[in-house]
Amino acid sequence: MSGVATVLSTARRRLVVDSLGIWAIAIIVGGIFGFTARQGGLSLIEAIAFSSILFAGASQFAAVGLLVVNTPWPSIVLLVWLLNARHLLYSASVAPYAAKLSLKLRAGLAYLLTDEAFALTTAHIARLGRIDVKGAWYAGLTIFVPWNLATAAGWLAGAALPDPATIGLDVVFPAAMAGLAIGLVKDRAALVALLVGCGSAVAAALLIDPSAAIMIGGLVGPLAGLALFRRRA
Repeated sequence: MSGVATVLSTARRRLVVDSLGIWAIAIIVGGIFGFTARQGGLSLIEAIAFSSILFAGASQFAAVGLLVVNTPWPSIVLLVWLLNARHLLYSASVAPYAAKLSLKLRAGLAYLLTDEAFALTTAHIARLGRIDVKGAWYAGLTIFVPWNLATAAGWLAGAALPDPATIGLDVVFPAAMAGLAIGLVKDRAALVALLVGCGSAVAAALLIDPSAAIMIGGLVGPLAGLALFRRRA
């Protein structure tokens, strides 16, 4: 086996190992969403559509909560867009490595882009110095497949499940994302992004509303890190 093939094989094994925790997170939190969707009055088909079409964890929870209180559709669409606006920064980060890929391939990978997929993909790129298409597909499907299966399972088992908050499952998602964020800190700009994002999210939750925390932290943190990176460059 050549040196390049050895490096690729080693990097892919590390990718699989890194993804194991993501599978567990997707199963647990996806199941919680299925349960939440059922409690919010969504049918099984509607819950599955949320997870397969919208496919954005925090936004799905927020949208279901707004549907329950009969929020107008334009407001729900705007909130979901704002919550997912951070993905524009994710895409910009990966774009230089994916520039030579076909439009169809980039569109497919963009559809699977989530916080977890971004974390796995960027770590994989850092190890290889380039994008690995098979690795990128794997990173995206690592969350998409278990998330959708767990959504259906959570909805079907909803009648027998207690409130997730009473058994502590509501903290799994934020704890997992905190672990991924810390693992991505490789330089001062990333550290600034993490600290500013966390600080602004906590401030937004306390001063504005908890639902605004993800949106504000997810935008302000990366922008602060990007500003520092450009200043140093």
